[in-house]
Amino acid sequence: MTEEVEGCSTPTKKKKGLLQQVQTKETSSSMDSSSAKFQKKYTELHLLGEGGFGSVFAGYRQKDKLPVAIKHIPKENVFLKHKDENGRKMALEVAIMLKLRNLTTSSSGQLALVSLLDWYELEEELVLVMERPMPSEDLFVYLDEHEGCLNEEEAKIILKQLVEATIQLQDANIFHRDIKVENVLIKSSSEGPQAYLIDFGLSCFDRGRKFALLRGTRDHVPPEFYRLKKYTAGPTTVWQLGVLLFEILHNKMFKTISFLTNKLKINKRLSKNCQDLMTKCLKEQPKERPTLEELLSHPW
Repeated sequence: MTEEVEGCSTPTKKKKGLLQQVQTKETSSSMDSSSAKFQKKYTELHLLGEGGFGSVFAGYRQKDKLPVAIKHIPKENVFLKHKDENGRKMALEVAIMLKLRNLTTSSSGQLALVSLLDWYELEEELVLVMERPMPSEDLFVYLDEHEGCLNEEEAKIILKQLVEATIQLQDANIFHRDIKVENVLIKSSSEGPQAYLIDFGLSCFDRGRKFALLRGTRDHVPPEFYRLKKYTAGPTTVWQLGVLLFEILHNKMFKTISFLTNKLKINKRLSKNCQDLMTKCLKEQPKERPTLEELLSHPW
């Protein structure tokens, strides 16, 4: 195709190509602006943790020194997308955390889910700024400081808060998919531990369907995935809570295969009610596991 320019017939790019160039420049300018806004509003400090998803840094909001956690996710790792009711495309993790803002607090008066304060889409990465309860550390580190396991009373407090949080997620049609000790933040206080469920990078909106694509920690996969290559939100969440409870009370890493082949067993020294709850959460058949509401009303 040719385009007439000042009386000369010369080969040029299509108008669509020119439009794409303009849009690219506008997008780049917008991302530069987002980067400047982020740097003006927040100060980034030391590294808190990193993994396959990206990295998380400690920081604070400049106007009031509010502690925050700043998560950097390379664009190539943002593989789940969402389109909101206005047709705006965004990372699914952002969409989910925006919805979490509207959830109510639990019976303890605390929301056991961290809040998203800001998010910035930059040229090569997505930056999420979240509240950072202080003083706090993830449950994996917390366990290490308590010789690898907790007593039943403390485990009960943490599990109850997490069950309440997952009920809130369930009511909002959100499926976390990767509940584990590394994804639970513990804030220490004189009133006891306060648990927060974190990292919604693998989460999705649940509409009652069966999932065939494995997301989450392979060692914690529910048995039905091995048999049927499918799993559903409710029973999987209960299974993962059972796995977490097992790990914080046994000082052992849980593996589904090891548990199903009796290489891992529930400690008989635990109270009968604790053993009963854990056994029910870790039932091989998903239909035999209790619902989250039934967990909350369990005698333990």
